[in-house]
Amino acid sequence: MNVSRRWLEAFLRQPLEAHDVSNRLASLGAAVDAIEPLHVALGDIVVALVEEVRPHPNADRLRVCTVFDGGDTRHNVVCGAPNVTAGRKYPFAPIGATLPGGLRIEQRKLRGELSQGMLCSARELEVGSDADGLWDLGNLDAAPGTRLVDAVPLTDDRLIVDVTPNRPDLLGHKGVARELASSLGTAYRLPTIPGAETVDVPPFQRPAGARSASTGGVRIAIDDMDGCARFHAAVIAGVTVGPSPQWLRQRLEGVGVRSISNVVDATNYVMFELGQPMHAYDLATLAGPELVARLATPGEKLVTLDGVERTLEDFMTVIADAKGPVGVAGVMGGRDTEVGERTTDLVLECAWFTPSRVRRTRRALGLGSEASYRFERGVDRWNGAEAMRRCIELVIATAGGRVVDAPVDVHPEVAHPPRIFLRLARVERVLGLPLSLHDVERALVAIGATVVAKPEDGRLAVDVPGWRPDITGEIDLIEEVARVHGYDRLPDELRPFRVGALRDDPAVPVLRRLTEGLIAEGLCEVVSLPFGPAASETSVGLLNPLADTGAFLRERLLPGLVAHVERNWNNQVRDVRLFETGTVFRLREAGQRPLERTRVAAVITGRREPFHWTNPEAPDLDRWDAKGLAEAVAALAFPGTRWHVQGDAFEARDADGRSVGWAGPLRADAPPWAAPLFGVELDVALAEPAPLVVRPLPGTPAATRDLSLLAEDGVAAERIEAVIRAAAGDLLESVRVTSEYRGPSLGEGRRSVTFRLTCRAPDRTLRDEEVDAVEQRVLQALAAELGLARRGA
Repeated sequence: MNVSRRWLEAFLRQPLEAHDVSNRLASLGAAVDAIEPLHVALGDIVVALVEEVRPHPNADRLRVCTVFDGGDTRHNVVCGAPNVTAGRKYPFAPIGATLPGGLRIEQRKLRGELSQGMLCSARELEVGSDADGLWDLGNLDAAPGTRLVDAVPLTDDRLIVDVTPNRPDLLGHKGVARELASSLGTAYRLPTIPGAETVDVPPFQRPAGARSASTGGVRIAIDDMDGCARFHAAVIAGVTVGPSPQWLRQRLEGVGVRSISNVVDATNYVMFELGQPMHAYDLATLAGPELVARLATPGEKLVTLDGVERTLEDFMTVIADAKGPVGVAGVMGGRDTEVGERTTDLVLECAWFTPSRVRRTRRALGLGSEASYRFERGVDRWNGAEAMRRCIELVIATAGGRVVDAPVDVHPEVAHPPRIFLRLARVERVLGLPLSLHDVERALVAIGATVVAKPEDGRLAVDVPGWRPDITGEIDLIEEVARVHGYDRLPDELRPFRVGALRDDPAVPVLRRLTEGLIAEGLCEVVSLPFGPAASETSVGLLNPLADTGAFLRERLLPGLVAHVERNWNNQVRDVRLFETGTVFRLREAGQRPLERTRVAAVITGRREPFHWTNPEAPDLDRWDAKGLAEAVAALAFPGTRWHVQGDAFEARDADGRSVGWAGPLRADAPPWAAPLFGVELDVALAEPAPLVVRPLPGTPAATRDLSLLAEDGVAAERIEAVIRAAAGDLLESVRVTSEYRGPSLGEGRRSVTFRLTCRAPDRTLRDEEVDAVEQRVLQALAAELGLARRGA
C-alpha cells in the first residue's frame, strides 16, 4: 500500500516526519518497507513573475520574456509556450539549476536571442502531464524568488506499507491515519475538499428487504446475493469531464497513481482515502437504464477497461445493464460504459462483493487491479454510504453537476458488525499487567470499536467496527489492547503461571538434544515437506497431492536429504552436511490409521576437514566417518546401542536387540567431481532420554599407558575394549584405539592394535606402581580370555 505523508498530515492536521511515521506503524504491526522522497529535485526552481512578453524577431512561434525572480536584475528568457502572459507567475529554472530529468540550465542563444533561464511546464518538472503550456501558478501568494517547493506543497514522502491480509482497513489513508492517531494520542478527521462546502447530498433510500430500487430513473438490483450483499448507487447530471485540479492530482501522484480526469480521479481518491473501490458509468451508455449484480452467463463476452475482450464463466459476478455485462464485479469495469470527455450524466457505484468470489474471478481471468486487491481482503460492508457521499462531494466540487435523486442503498439482508464481550480479568491474565477500565476503553475506541455497555461483573460489551473483519473473538480484542497500549510497555519478566497437568512428550527433550548435538557436529538442519513418490507397498497415498512427484507420505527421511544434496551439487557445492528430524508414515492393516514414527537422519559428503591452504589435499569422508557420526548421534539419545557391520553399511541395535537405525553409503545423481555420499537414520521413538550428567573438571593428573596388542582379524576391537574395561578397575578413566598396523612382519590375518589407557584417581596423584598393576591385570585378562599378547613380548 502506497501512503502519502502529506495526505496523512491532512487527516491529522499536524506535520509528520516520515521516519517517525515508519517507526510508529512498525510498532503497531504495519511495517514500512521503504520511504521514497518525492520532488526533492525541485529545490533549484523558483517562482518568477513575467513582466513583459514580446515577439521573437527571428521566429514566429517564440517569444522573448522579461522575467523577475526577486534578484537585482531581470532575465531575458526565450519561451515557446502559447500561454505565457505578462503579469502572471510561473516556475522558473535560473542558470545553473537542474531539472528533475537531469537537464542543467545554461545561458544560450535561441535563434539569435539570449535566453537566461527557462520557464517550466508541469511535465518538465514531473508534477503533471500537461506539456501544452507553462504551469500557470495563478494567484499564488508568493513573492518572486520564493522556492517553488516552499510556495506549493510539492515535496512528499511515499511510504510503502506492508499490509498483512488480515488488515484491509490499512488499504486506505483513513485507516493508516487512525493507527497513527492512536499512537500520537490525537484526533483525526477527513481532509477538507476545496469547493465541497456547499455540496448537499440527499438522504439515502433504503428499501427494507428489497433487492432493487431506483434513483434518477436508473434501476439498481441485486440478483446474485452470494456475490454481492450490498449495492449503493447515485446519479449525477450535468458534469463537465476534464482535468483534475492541482491538489487532487498531487494527492494521487503521492501514491503513484496517474491522473485521468476529474470524475475518474474522484473515484480513485475515495478508494485510496477510505479503502472503498468506486466506479463511475456514463449514464448515456447504459441500456435500460439499469445496473444489476448477477451471475455471468457462460460464454458472455466483455471488453474491460484495459481493452482486452474476456470470456466470462458462470461463477463470476458481473454488473450488467439490460443488454449484458458492463463490468466484472470487484475487478474491473467495461470499456463501453467508461466515463469520457463527452459524458454529462453519470452513475456512481459503491458495492460490497464477496471476497472469495472476487479472488476466484481474478485468478480465472488473470486480471488484477487495485479494486480487486481490496475486495479480496474485505472492504467495510457498513461504510458504503460514507464512501458514496465522499465521492459525490468530490465529483460535484471538481466536475460540477447535481444529484438527480436520493441515492439508493440496496441491502436485502440487514446485518450488523459483531458484538464481543471482553473481561478485564482476562486482559490482565493474558497481558501480564492490570489495565484500568479507562485504559482498555481508550485502546478500543482508538481502533474504532464502540463500548456499548459496562456491566458490574467486569465485562465490556464491545461492538467491533466493520473495517476490522479480523476481530472475531475476545482474544482478538485483547491483542488490540496490547497493540495500542504498546508491546514495549508489556512486562518482559517471567510471571507465575499455571502448570499444565499434561506431561511433555518424551520425544521433545530427545529431539532437542539431537538437534543441539548435530549442530555441534557441524551439520545444518533442514525442514522438508513430508511428501514424495511411493517407496513401497506400505506407502501412504494422498487424496489431493500437491504434485505427482509428491503423491505419498514419506517412509524415510534420507531420500529427502539426498534430494537436498543433489540440489547443492547442482549449485557446485561439494561439501554438504545436513540433518533433519521429522515424521515418517507407513500403512498398517485395513481400517487402521497409518503408523507415524519420529526419526532423525543426517547426510555427509565432501572433504573431511574444511579447506585450508595448509592442507589442500585433505581426504574425503568415508564410511568410517559415517559410522563415527552415527555413534555420536546414538550417544546423544540411544544409550547402549551397538553397531553391527552389514557389508558396506552398519546396523544399530539396542540392548534388547531391536533395530533402531542404519548408517552407510547412499546412491544419488552425483556429478563426477562429487565425493561419496553417506547417511544415518535412527528411530527417535525407540530412544531413551538419558538424564543430563554434569561432572566437575578433574583436579588430579592423569596417567596414560599405550598397549600394542597382536590380534587375529576375527577379534573385534570392541570385544578387546570390553575386556580391558572389566579388568582395569575403578582407576580406568577412558580407553580408545589410537592406531592399527598390518604388515608382512605380522603374518597373514594378523594386525597390531594400539589402545591408550587413561587412569586417574579423583583424590590423589597415582603412583607408577598403581598404574603398573592396572596394566598387568589388563594383560593377564587379555591373555586368558582372548589369547592376546603384547606386541614384541
